[in-house]
Amino acid sequence: MALQTAKPSAKWKKAFFTIWTGQSFSILGSMLVQFSLIWWLTQQTGSATVLATASLVGLLPGVFLGPFAGALVDRWNRRLVMIVADGVVALATLVLIGLFWAGIVQIWHIYIALLVRSLGGTFHWPAMQASTSLMVPDEHLSRIAGINQALGGAINIIGPPLGALLLGVIPLHAVLSIDVVTAAIAILPLLFVAIPQPVQRVTTPVTPLNLLRDVREGFRYMVSWPGLMAIGIMATLINFLLSPTSALIPLLVTKHFHGGVWHLGWVESASGVGVVVGGLLLGVWGGFRRKIYTSLLGVTGIGIGVLFIGLAPAPAFWMAITGTFIAGFMNPIANGPLFALMQSRVAPEMQGRVFTLLGSVASAMTPLSMICAGPIADALGIQVWYYVGGLITLMMGIGAFFVPTILNADGGQGSSSFCTTTQQIKETGTAMD
Repeated sequence: MALQTAKPSAKWKKAFFTIWTGQSFSILGSMLVQFSLIWWLTQQTGSATVLATASLVGLLPGVFLGPFAGALVDRWNRRLVMIVADGVVALATLVLIGLFWAGIVQIWHIYIALLVRSLGGTFHWPAMQASTSLMVPDEHLSRIAGINQALGGAINIIGPPLGALLLGVIPLHAVLSIDVVTAAIAILPLLFVAIPQPVQRVTTPVTPLNLLRDVREGFRYMVSWPGLMAIGIMATLINFLLSPTSALIPLLVTKHFHGGVWHLGWVESASGVGVVVGGLLLGVWGGFRRKIYTSLLGVTGIGIGVLFIGLAPAPAFWMAITGTFIAGFMNPIANGPLFALMQSRVAPEMQGRVFTLLGSVASAMTPLSMICAGPIADALGIQVWYYVGGLITLMMGIGAFFVPTILNADGGQGSSSFCTTTQQIKETGTAMD
């Protein structure tokens, strides 16, 4: 059946971008906290084990609790979930500020704070993603996803140098206090702006057994939609292949290109600039009418960029810069439309579970791929992982154009009814909180 989409209006733009602006400040504050704490751990310990443990602590909630957080997000008021999540993250930072100010902070305090902050993000992210699909008309979801990608790239560019600058002029606890202020900026609009809520199908009490049933329902939903399942498997494989390429960049710069810190800075800046440019392009362009085509084009481009890095001979450092820019540029082209496709096609009352199930599996690939990449890079050379990862990603991107199950995901099995449900909520404003 033909799908109707909500007409863009000043009303949805004002409501959405009011919340989006507040959340953007919060993301910047979180980046400053992350940079400051990692730098403090580096200076105090100089231990790779401590840094790896800090990264692992931040990853665990999303991997193990993500699906259950998604089930709860689908049950609860998403606006309140975001308010509480932002508040919990700010509270964890406040405790750290007091510990640093008193001079009694310990490494395990940092671990706990990172764990609590990650737990808040585990609830906040699916709530925001699921809310976006009900606030933004379908035809603008890809543009919003592009803008989000550009924002993330811009913050990754300015966050670390801004954090370094602030740490040079004010004490650490003062830098951390910025996060509390930005969290308040994020919470304030949520107190006054209404967010549409999906019609609730889940009415059973919140118990461990019922949450497990909710998660199973989300998994069955994914399995019953072959296109979504195929995309999830593809995304998981790509995450496995490409996660180590970021971690191995410092070694590639120093051992293969015989470069220093400035060379590493150029590579990371090229990636960030690529993400910003690609996100802005997607924000203006919106992608092809079939979102899956845009996403697969981005996957193919990422593969080309990573392969280009691996093929660069030692004297041709410019090839690494170019490849990094291409991969960064294509990242929002691949991810933005994919998020938009899921937001527009997955039933609103299932989005929390679907987003977190996919995210948990993809996140779990990061430590697994790191375990595999280290010995392989040591035995066969650092560039081998870029050859393999880039080539397989390129082949998957091209090959997916010939897989009807993946191409039909843009239509989605039974997606007409899903979209109708989303559209009715948007147009009628039912279940507004």
